[in-house]
Amino acid sequence: MSNSSNIKVGIIGMGPVGMILGAKLKEAGCEVAVCERDEIKFNKIKSAGIILENVIEYSTSLDHVYRSISEMAELDLDYLVFTLKSYQTSAAVNEAEILNSKKLTVISAQNGIDVENILSVSFGESKTLRMVVNYAGNLCTPNTVRVTFFTPPNYIGSIDDSRAEEANIFAELLNKVGVTTKPVDSFELLRRTWEKTILNASLSPLCGVGRLTMAEAMADPDTVELIEQIINEGIEVAEKEKIRFPDNFLRYCLRYLKKGGDHFPSLAGDVINNRQTEIDYFNGKIVEYGKKHYVRTTLNLAFTNMVKAMSNKNIISRIPGAAGDNNKKIIQKGMVDRNKAPIYYKGHDCFLGIDLGSAYTKFTVIDEQGDPIFRHPLQTLSKDRHDMKNLLQAIHAEFNIKYSCATGYGRKVFTETDMVKTEINCAAVGVSKYFPGEKNIIDIGGEDIKIIRCNDKNHIRNFYMNDKCAAGTGSFLTEIAERADLSISDMSSLAEHSVYDKELNSFCTVFAKTEIMKWIMDGMSIQDIARGIYISIANKVAKMRLDPGIPTLMIGGVIAHHPYLKTLLSDKFNMEIEMVDSPQYVVSLGASLIAKQYYHIKSPIEINPQIQEPVAS
Repeated sequence: MSNSSNIKVGIIGMGPVGMILGAKLKEAGCEVAVCERDEIKFNKIKSAGIILENVIEYSTSLDHVYRSISEMAELDLDYLVFTLKSYQTSAAVNEAEILNSKKLTVISAQNGIDVENILSVSFGESKTLRMVVNYAGNLCTPNTVRVTFFTPPNYIGSIDDSRAEEANIFAELLNKVGVTTKPVDSFELLRRTWEKTILNASLSPLCGVGRLTMAEAMADPDTVELIEQIINEGIEVAEKEKIRFPDNFLRYCLRYLKKGGDHFPSLAGDVINNRQTEIDYFNGKIVEYGKKHYVRTTLNLAFTNMVKAMSNKNIISRIPGAAGDNNKKIIQKGMVDRNKAPIYYKGHDCFLGIDLGSAYTKFTVIDEQGDPIFRHPLQTLSKDRHDMKNLLQAIHAEFNIKYSCATGYGRKVFTETDMVKTEINCAAVGVSKYFPGEKNIIDIGGEDIKIIRCNDKNHIRNFYMNDKCAAGTGSFLTEIAERADLSISDMSSLAEHSVYDKELNSFCTVFAKTEIMKWIMDGMSIQDIARGIYISIANKVAKMRLDPGIPTLMIGGVIAHHPYLKTLLSDKFNMEIEMVDSPQYVVSLGASLIAKQYYHIKSPIEINPQIQEPVAS
């Protein structure tokens, strides 16, 4: 097995850990087979391979992508790696027993204490390796992992030292492609397993219960004190198990956790999204071994019980007082049909679209028929950094969200949805729901202006964007209106009563503000000022290409609050321009419809999946 091109590796579980491992083993020259039951992810990996971004950059195709574990039997594997959640492992092991052979080595690349025992019961201790993984990532799309960190080395070893050679070979494969992995004996392996579990147990459940990212938790001195106490409980229990840590281990843990970044640990994400968790193999194991040695593990027990109480339950509906009531009010306020209670949708599939704009983030939830049932705006740069998390928590608690999609400026760094798409795609899909066929779409946003051209099949034929300057966009309009002391809500009605036909000479915000001041000092009426500002924006849009002879529709937050722009643009282009209902939510609607499409892959929405990221033209 020294020639890596002859080594055959099967991986069960295509989460971030499994995808990163599969891609890098393929780079190392192995023949890699993966198993993924989810139809959407299976199809994407099979057709487009695996893409790694950020800390690790790499992409590759895979020759063997299976829907069932038993299909791997045709390969006669050398290694079989389990990268599943601990609670999924027993069922997978039962199915994988068919793959057992004399040469097969099985590897648990999973978090938690004793999780490798699930494998050794079926395959035997002598054939079982354990890998302590020190990298992590988030899925951006079904086949793309944003690798958030890698703190080398990983560790790998035979749990009874009988297959040390196989552990060395596997480590060499990963070291060859930059995934530093150290082979260790069974005693060192056990210590590293406890070390990693204590780190996970100290922060993951706390982040889940408190809805905190790792960075937020480590920035609060009171929370750090709590984390220290949880770690000390784990150290005391480990020492009773004859596992010794260096004197500076507590400091090492805190230094390690401070590097965690502004994201949610995996277990915390499961808690927040009401999914089953691995708490029994994290804090639960520390409690279990504590009882064995009569060591009090008060904090670990408390977090174990809290996470279990919260898992798979609508915790928000049970929050007493202002927090729970406020979430209910937000949900009720955003319901499209106020006469239908959110609880109706508990038993129905729902889909979430999030448009992360420069000024506002818009949320849209649709039902099984693709009709909007909930809409809500949120300031993108909210003063309360928990607003976004609280709203997402409320949405997932009140609706049966099956799949979600993010779009807009912030989509590439947003990790709370199942997939991402460009706002160009989402705008076309959202408008096409109500206006199928050929069309122009004008989208005036907070920072740019887009014109999208769709053909008769709703595919994006072309699109155009203004230059990088924000002139004529929502941010320009807001700043100029503020200087003129004009209320955004009153501008359209004021402009309708004016016949003024001059525009601002400058689109530079600074110079435009100066010009507005001159208008005011010259005694110009607020009606004329309002119309003059609108004419400036209309002239900016009119310089962009708009195909004649087909329907033209306007969307975006600007047109929602400034409908008089539609009148001016209709005159400028000499055509009737329509405004889509709830125009500020059209892009998030499109995102939710695309999420629905990917969930029900057999009934695709008419979109062009090949559209590239937008560039200014």
